[in-house]
Amino acid sequence: MASTDTTRPAKDTGAGAGDGGDLAGLEAGLDALETVQQRRKPFRQTFVEKILPPALAVLLVLGVWQGLVSFEVVDDPTKLPAPSAVWDVVHQAWLEGELLGYIWTSVSRGLFGFCLALLIGTPLGLLVARVKFVRAAIGPILSGLQSLPSVAWVPPAVIWLGLNDKMMYAVILLGAVPSIANGLVSGVDQVSPLFLRAGRTLGATGLKGTWHVVLPAALPGYVAGLKQGWAFSWRSLMAAEIIASFPDLGVGLGQLLENGRNASDMAMVFEAILLILTVGIAIDLLIFSPLERWVLRSRGLLVKG
Repeated sequence: MASTDTTRPAKDTGAGAGDGGDLAGLEAGLDALETVQQRRKPFRQTFVEKILPPALAVLLVLGVWQGLVSFEVVDDPTKLPAPSAVWDVVHQAWLEGELLGYIWTSVSRGLFGFCLALLIGTPLGLLVARVKFVRAAIGPILSGLQSLPSVAWVPPAVIWLGLNDKMMYAVILLGAVPSIANGLVSGVDQVSPLFLRAGRTLGATGLKGTWHVVLPAALPGYVAGLKQGWAFSWRSLMAAEIIASFPDLGVGLGQLLENGRNASDMAMVFEAILLILTVGIAIDLLIFSPLERWVLRSRGLLVKG
């Protein structure tokens, strides 16, 4: 009678458990590598890295400027006033309550015109990026308009619309819309086809695909176009205010610059130039730089700190 072998191989539970533990450990290790320890930088480091360099640059420029006046490299004060003379003009405008009026007149026009350009340039850029016929028809025109100096639009805008705010906004739109549209087109062109296929697989087609896939993926190029669009808006507005002066339009920064030129008052001219520069830097620091950092941080390209 044949004997029956009742022995059965024992389950190798240790190996399976070991494999599962190894996989879990591997996943935890990868997560740890991808996780960036976020902590707030101390004020001293922030001061040294972000505040001190521009402050030193400003002091250097002021020192060179004062040196040119003090050592009579430029001995005619009507051509190059001292920094103190420009400060006196700015301080006087502040005491008279006119300084904020100059700034607000230009900033309100510039931001409103930029918002209009945003509403027009965004759908236009999407249309050019997504429809081949439209790109072939107006893509080169947008590029040509972007390279055209904004000041060239002021004379026809005055003839068409007259000396009013509509003329100002028309010049801003003609300067900013091509930059915003081209920035979005560039961003859409850099979207990986893999994202588009994945979106179509998940049902994101048409407007849903544009909103949930194309626009988020194209944000870096779009934000770059927005920054450039604001720069064109601001320059276009200054050109319009300098050329098209009219009492009913109020006195903006461009008009202030032109008033200084007409009066041969270089202190006022430098006042206007510094205010135009300051406003441009402030808008970039308060709006576009945070937006750009948010886009980069959302893609893991910038560490929060």
